[in-house]
Amino acid sequence: MGNIGFALLLSALAGLSTTIGSILGIAVRKPGPKFMTLTLGFSAGVMIHVSFVELLQSGVESAGFMPAHIAFFLGMMIMFLIDVVIPHDYLGQEEHAGAGMGSSNLLKTGMFVALGIAIHNFPEGMAAFAGALEDPSLGISIAVAIAIHNIPEGLAVAAPIYAATGSRRRAFLYSFLSGVAEPVGAGIAALILLPFLSPAILGYVLAGVGGIMVFIALDELVPVARSFGHEHLAIVGVIIGMVVMAISLWLL
Repeated sequence: MGNIGFALLLSALAGLSTTIGSILGIAVRKPGPKFMTLTLGFSAGVMIHVSFVELLQSGVESAGFMPAHIAFFLGMMIMFLIDVVIPHDYLGQEEHAGAGMGSSNLLKTGMFVALGIAIHNFPEGMAAFAGALEDPSLGISIAVAIAIHNIPEGLAVAAPIYAATGSRRRAFLYSFLSGVAEPVGAGIAALILLPFLSPAILGYVLAGVGGIMVFIALDELVPVARSFGHEHLAIVGVIIGMVVMAISLWLL
Protein backbone atom coordinates (compact mmCIF):
# COMPACT_ATOMS: atom_id res chain seq x y z
CA MET A 1 0.00 0.00 0.00
CA GLY A 2 3.05 2.25 0.06
CA ASN A 3 2.45 3.13 -3.59
CA ILE A 4 -0.97 4.71 -2.91
CA GLY A 5 0.35 8.15 -1.95
CA PHE A 6 2.78 8.12 -4.87
CA ALA A 7 -0.01 7.09 -7.27
CA LEU A 8 -2.25 9.93 -6.07
CA LEU A 9 0.63 12.42 -6.37
CA LEU A 10 1.38 11.33 -9.95
CA SER A 11 -2.23 11.74 -11.03
CA ALA A 12 -2.35 15.19 -9.42
CA LEU A 13 0.81 16.33 -11.22
CA ALA A 14 -0.47 14.96 -14.56
CA GLY A 15 -3.82 16.68 -14.18
CA LEU A 16 -2.45 20.02 -13.01
CA SER A 17 -0.13 20.22 -16.01
CA THR A 18 -3.12 22.01 -17.58
CA THR A 19 -1.80 25.04 -15.68
CA ILE A 20 1.30 25.01 -17.90
CA GLY A 21 -0.98 25.38 -20.91
CA SER A 22 -2.91 28.15 -19.19
CA ILE A 23 0.32 30.07 -18.57
CA LEU A 24 1.14 29.73 -22.28
CA GLY A 25 -2.32 30.99 -23.10
CA ILE A 26 -2.15 34.12 -20.93
CA ALA A 27 1.54 35.03 -20.84
CA VAL A 28 3.44 33.48 -23.73
CA ARG A 29 2.83 33.32 -27.46
CA LYS A 30 1.17 30.17 -28.73
CA PRO A 31 3.54 27.28 -29.48
CA GLY A 32 4.22 26.84 -33.19
CA PRO A 33 2.29 24.27 -35.25
CA LYS A 34 5.33 22.04 -35.79
CA PHE A 35 6.01 21.93 -32.05
CA MET A 36 2.37 21.09 -31.29
CA THR A 37 2.26 18.43 -34.02
CA LEU A 38 5.39 16.70 -32.78
CA THR A 39 4.55 16.80 -29.07
CA LEU A 40 0.97 15.59 -29.52
CA GLY A 41 2.15 12.82 -31.82
CA PHE A 42 4.82 11.91 -29.27
CA SER A 43 2.21 11.69 -26.50
CA ALA A 44 0.01 9.47 -28.70
CA GLY A 45 2.94 7.15 -29.41
CA VAL A 46 3.73 6.83 -25.70
CA MET A 47 0.09 6.06 -24.88
CA ILE A 48 -0.37 3.48 -27.65
CA HIS A 49 2.87 1.65 -26.88
CA VAL A 50 2.42 1.49 -23.11
CA SER A 51 -1.22 0.40 -23.53
CA PHE A 52 -0.44 -2.63 -25.68
CA VAL A 53 2.95 -3.60 -24.26
CA GLU A 54 2.35 -3.02 -20.54
CA LEU A 55 -1.28 -2.39 -19.59
CA LEU A 56 -3.08 -4.96 -21.76
CA GLN A 57 -0.28 -7.48 -21.22
CA SER A 58 -0.50 -7.05 -17.45
CA GLY A 59 -4.24 -7.54 -17.67
CA VAL A 60 -3.83 -10.76 -19.67
CA GLU A 61 -1.32 -12.11 -17.15
CA SER A 62 -3.51 -11.27 -14.13
CA ALA A 63 -7.06 -11.81 -15.39
CA GLY A 64 -6.74 -14.03 -18.47
CA PHE A 65 -6.69 -13.36 -22.21
CA MET A 66 -10.39 -12.93 -22.97
CA PRO A 67 -11.43 -11.11 -19.76
CA ALA A 68 -8.56 -8.64 -20.21
CA HIS A 69 -9.54 -7.96 -23.82
CA ILE A 70 -13.19 -7.47 -22.82
CA ALA A 71 -12.02 -4.92 -20.23
CA PHE A 72 -9.78 -3.28 -22.84
CA PHE A 73 -12.61 -2.78 -25.34
CA LEU A 74 -14.97 -1.75 -22.54
CA GLY A 75 -12.51 1.02 -21.67
CA MET A 76 -12.58 2.19 -25.28
CA MET A 77 -16.40 2.10 -25.29
CA ILE A 78 -16.60 4.16 -22.08
CA MET A 79 -14.42 6.88 -23.60
CA PHE A 80 -16.44 6.74 -26.83
CA LEU A 81 -19.70 7.29 -24.92
CA ILE A 82 -18.18 10.15 -22.91
CA ASP A 83 -16.97 11.74 -26.16
CA VAL A 84 -20.40 11.41 -27.81
CA VAL A 85 -22.37 12.71 -24.83
CA ILE A 86 -19.91 15.46 -23.86
CA PRO A 87 -17.69 16.42 -26.82
CA HIS A 88 -15.01 19.05 -26.34
CA ASP A 89 -12.80 21.16 -28.59
CA TYR A 90 -9.39 19.76 -27.81
CA LEU A 91 -7.40 22.79 -28.80
CA GLY A 92 -10.19 25.33 -29.08
CA GLN A 93 -10.84 24.67 -32.77
CA GLU A 94 -13.91 26.92 -32.62
CA GLU A 95 -11.64 29.80 -31.72
CA HIS A 96 -9.44 29.01 -34.74
CA ALA A 97 -12.45 28.75 -37.01
CA GLY A 98 -14.00 32.02 -35.87
CA ALA A 99 -11.27 34.43 -34.92
CA GLY A 100 -13.77 37.28 -35.06
CA MET A 101 -16.30 35.88 -32.58
CA GLY A 102 -17.48 38.19 -29.81
CA SER A 103 -16.23 38.16 -26.23
CA SER A 104 -19.40 36.51 -24.90
CA ASN A 105 -19.04 33.65 -27.39
CA LEU A 106 -15.36 33.31 -26.56
CA LEU A 107 -16.18 33.12 -22.86
CA LYS A 108 -18.85 30.48 -23.49
CA THR A 109 -16.41 28.52 -25.64
CA GLY A 110 -13.79 28.57 -22.89
CA MET A 111 -16.29 27.53 -20.23
CA PHE A 112 -17.61 24.60 -22.28
CA VAL A 113 -14.10 23.49 -23.15
CA ALA A 114 -13.20 23.58 -19.43
CA LEU A 115 -16.23 21.44 -18.54
CA GLY A 116 -15.57 18.95 -21.32
CA ILE A 117 -11.89 18.62 -20.43
CA ALA A 118 -12.71 18.16 -16.75
CA ILE A 119 -15.04 15.26 -17.53
CA HIS A 120 -12.54 13.69 -19.95
CA ASN A 121 -9.75 14.06 -17.37
CA PHE A 122 -11.68 12.06 -14.79
CA PRO A 123 -10.89 8.58 -16.23
CA GLU A 124 -7.34 9.72 -17.01
CA GLY A 125 -6.80 10.25 -13.28
CA MET A 126 -7.91 6.68 -12.72
CA ALA A 127 -5.47 5.57 -15.42
CA ALA A 128 -2.47 7.22 -13.79
CA PHE A 129 -3.48 5.89 -10.36
CA ALA A 130 -3.98 2.29 -11.53
CA GLY A 131 -0.70 2.27 -13.47
CA ALA A 132 1.31 3.58 -10.52
CA LEU A 133 -0.35 1.08 -8.21
CA GLU A 134 0.84 -1.74 -10.44
CA ASP A 135 4.38 -0.36 -10.92
CA PRO A 136 5.73 3.12 -10.06
CA SER A 137 7.78 3.30 -13.28
CA LEU A 138 4.68 2.42 -15.31
CA GLY A 139 2.74 5.09 -13.45
CA ILE A 140 5.40 7.67 -14.27
CA SER A 141 5.24 6.78 -17.98
CA ILE A 142 1.45 7.13 -18.05
CA ALA A 143 1.54 10.38 -16.05
CA VAL A 144 4.11 11.93 -18.41
CA ALA A 145 2.03 11.04 -21.48
CA ILE A 146 -1.12 12.45 -19.88
CA ALA A 147 0.72 15.58 -18.73
CA ILE A 148 2.00 16.28 -22.25
CA HIS A 149 -1.47 16.20 -23.76
CA ASN A 150 -2.97 18.15 -20.83
CA ILE A 151 -0.78 21.17 -21.63
CA PRO A 152 -2.61 22.09 -24.86
CA GLU A 153 -5.90 21.36 -23.10
CA GLY A 154 -5.03 24.03 -20.54
CA LEU A 155 -4.24 26.36 -23.43
CA ALA A 156 -7.65 25.61 -24.98
CA VAL A 157 -9.37 26.68 -21.76
CA ALA A 158 -7.30 29.74 -20.87
CA ALA A 159 -6.91 31.42 -24.27
CA PRO A 160 -10.60 32.11 -25.05
CA ILE A 161 -11.46 33.03 -21.44
CA TYR A 162 -8.53 35.47 -21.26
CA ALA A 163 -9.44 36.94 -24.65
CA ALA A 164 -13.05 37.40 -23.53
CA THR A 165 -12.49 38.77 -20.02
CA GLY A 166 -8.95 40.17 -20.01
CA SER A 167 -8.51 38.47 -16.62
CA ARG A 168 -5.40 36.30 -16.28
CA ARG A 169 -6.59 35.15 -12.86
CA ARG A 170 -9.95 33.93 -14.17
CA ALA A 171 -8.39 32.18 -17.16
CA PHE A 172 -5.85 30.45 -14.92
CA LEU A 173 -8.53 29.45 -12.38
CA TYR A 174 -10.76 27.68 -14.88
CA SER A 175 -7.81 25.91 -16.45
CA PHE A 176 -6.68 24.81 -12.99
CA LEU A 177 -10.15 23.52 -12.10
CA SER A 178 -10.39 21.49 -15.32
CA GLY A 179 -7.16 19.72 -14.33
CA VAL A 180 -8.31 19.06 -10.74
CA ALA A 181 -10.73 16.46 -12.13
CA GLU A 182 -7.77 14.15 -12.68
CA PRO A 183 -6.64 13.74 -9.03
CA VAL A 184 -10.33 13.61 -8.06
CA GLY A 185 -10.72 10.66 -10.43
CA ALA A 186 -7.67 9.03 -8.89
CA GLY A 187 -9.05 9.54 -5.38
CA ILE A 188 -12.39 7.97 -6.29
CA ALA A 189 -10.56 5.08 -7.95
CA ALA A 190 -8.63 4.58 -4.72
CA LEU A 191 -11.81 4.55 -2.62
CA ILE A 192 -13.55 2.10 -4.96
CA LEU A 193 -10.65 -0.19 -5.81
CA LEU A 194 -8.64 -0.58 -2.63
CA PRO A 195 -11.24 -2.42 -0.49
CA PHE A 196 -11.65 -5.09 -3.20
CA LEU A 197 -8.20 -5.05 -4.76
CA SER A 198 -6.85 -8.37 -5.99
CA PRO A 199 -4.46 -9.27 -8.82
CA ALA A 200 -7.40 -10.18 -11.09
CA ILE A 201 -9.32 -6.93 -10.42
CA LEU A 202 -6.16 -4.87 -10.93
CA GLY A 203 -5.68 -6.76 -14.21
CA TYR A 204 -9.18 -5.78 -15.38
CA VAL A 205 -8.54 -2.17 -14.43
CA LEU A 206 -5.17 -1.99 -16.18
CA ALA A 207 -6.59 -3.52 -19.37
CA GLY A 208 -9.52 -1.07 -19.25
CA VAL A 209 -7.10 1.80 -18.74
CA GLY A 210 -5.21 0.61 -21.81
CA GLY A 211 -8.41 0.85 -23.84
CA ILE A 212 -9.07 4.36 -22.53
CA MET A 213 -5.58 5.53 -23.49
CA VAL A 214 -5.66 3.97 -26.97
CA PHE A 215 -8.98 5.71 -27.63
CA ILE A 216 -7.58 9.07 -26.47
CA ALA A 217 -4.53 8.62 -28.70
CA LEU A 218 -6.48 7.59 -31.82
CA ASP A 219 -9.54 9.81 -31.42
CA GLU A 220 -7.94 12.99 -30.07
CA LEU A 221 -4.17 13.20 -30.17
CA VAL A 222 -3.35 11.89 -33.66
CA PRO A 223 -6.17 13.74 -35.49
CA VAL A 224 -5.42 17.01 -33.70
CA ALA A 225 -1.68 16.62 -34.31
CA ARG A 226 -2.38 16.16 -38.04
CA SER A 227 -4.77 19.14 -38.10
CA PHE A 228 -1.84 21.58 -37.82
CA GLY A 229 -0.91 20.80 -41.43
CA HIS A 230 2.17 18.62 -40.81
CA GLU A 231 0.73 15.11 -41.21
CA HIS A 232 4.05 13.33 -41.65
CA LEU A 233 5.55 15.11 -38.64
CA ALA A 234 2.63 13.82 -36.54
CA ILE A 235 3.50 10.23 -37.45
CA VAL A 236 7.18 10.93 -36.78
CA GLY A 237 6.12 12.09 -33.32
CA VAL A 238 4.12 8.89 -32.79
CA ILE A 239 7.11 6.75 -33.79
CA ILE A 240 9.50 8.72 -31.57
CA GLY A 241 7.07 8.38 -28.66
CA MET A 242 6.92 4.61 -29.15
CA VAL A 243 10.69 4.31 -29.40
CA VAL A 244 11.25 6.40 -26.27
CA MET A 245 8.63 4.36 -24.39
CA ALA A 246 10.21 1.09 -25.51
CA ILE A 247 13.67 2.22 -24.39
CA SER A 248 12.38 3.49 -21.06
CA LEU A 249 10.53 0.22 -20.34
CA TRP A 250 13.64 -1.73 -21.29
CA LEU A 251 15.87 0.37 -19.02
CA LEU A 252 13.39 0.27 -16.12
